[in-house]
Amino acid sequence: MTQGQVILYIIKLILSGIAAFLAIALWSKTRDAAWMSLVAGAVTGYAGMVFELLVKMGIVLAGGIRIADIPLSSLLFSVIPTLFFILAFILMLRRTK
Repeated sequence: MTQGQVILYIIKLILSGIAAFLAIALWSKTRDAAWMSLVAGAVTGYAGMVFELLVKMGIVLAGGIRIADIPLSSLLFSVIPTLFFILAFILMLRRTK
């Protein structure tokens, strides 16, 4: 990895870590399904970013099951946070009707 990529990953990890920390702090204060879905999206997004970094550094192998030549673990970490955000927005929209 180049120095620019390392700096970018450090910035992404710090900001995502802050977002995940604040999301967990919010999780303890609310029991609303929409907010909990947003929290789950932020936390799984951070976990996905950490996993991606570990794979790029060669610490973890993303082998195993592949779908369309994409490792299943990488695919899940890319898709699940967005699914949580979609669920949260749907729940919020249903609540405002």
